[in-house]
Amino acid sequence: MGVDNEIKGRLALITGASGGIGAACARDLFAHGTRLALTYSTNKDSLEKLVLELQAQDKNVKISSHQCNVAKEEDLQRLFDEVKQGHGQHPDILIANAGYGKRVSNILDITLEEWDYTITVNLRSSFILTRLAVPHMLAQHWGRVVYITSIAAGGTSINGCHYSASKAGVQGLSKNLASKMGKEGITFNDVAPAMITGTGMIPTEENLRGTPGDVKGIPVGRSGSTGECANVVTMLCRTGYMTGQSVLLSGGLK
Repeated sequence: MGVDNEIKGRLALITGASGGIGAACARDLFAHGTRLALTYSTNKDSLEKLVLELQAQDKNVKISSHQCNVAKEEDLQRLFDEVKQGHGQHPDILIANAGYGKRVSNILDITLEEWDYTITVNLRSSFILTRLAVPHMLAQHWGRVVYITSIAAGGTSINGCHYSASKAGVQGLSKNLASKMGKEGITFNDVAPAMITGTGMIPTEENLRGTPGDVKGIPVGRSGSTGECANVVTMLCRTGYMTGQSVLLSGGLK
């Protein structure tokens, strides 16, 4: 069996690409020659600026933008219809990045509505996106799926149990699919970041001060960057021998 790790010319769908980790992934994958289908929920202006930034570097690589609320199944189906119409195919690479995490630590303060919404955005949408993406990947015997999870999946979190449970579920989804679909040429992995600044959840290191994620407790002595997350995501897309793995990107934090 031949080895094909070339991603130049492939189509990558990145959810939640208007900023943070998603935008960083878009920049890095674009630098490696991938075409892009990028989604935003409400921040259209930021995504449009990103698209203009990338198109200024190379106008010959197609980029499309799509509004999508990943909590809604009908939006996810419409997204795939739009991608097929705009690019003539469904994605070769899926980066399931869009997520939600309201910082509520105490279980007694977590409402059932908050639990359900967190599971819907973080776990249910990952399942639906994957189910929509897999047929094209199966047909060509090549695909890369990367989920953005969190150190919280293992229990360590500045957030509550609802967030940890949602991210642990995504890791289980990834590992199960990796074991079942490896021979089909599709890899499934997740990147589990911790204390990444420049994101909606953690804008700066100041937001970590006095929490379990304070940089004073991180072995490398600083927070991580969105670009470092993107480096790992691209590596997973370019490494077909790696599947079923959860890459903890935490600066040594356990």
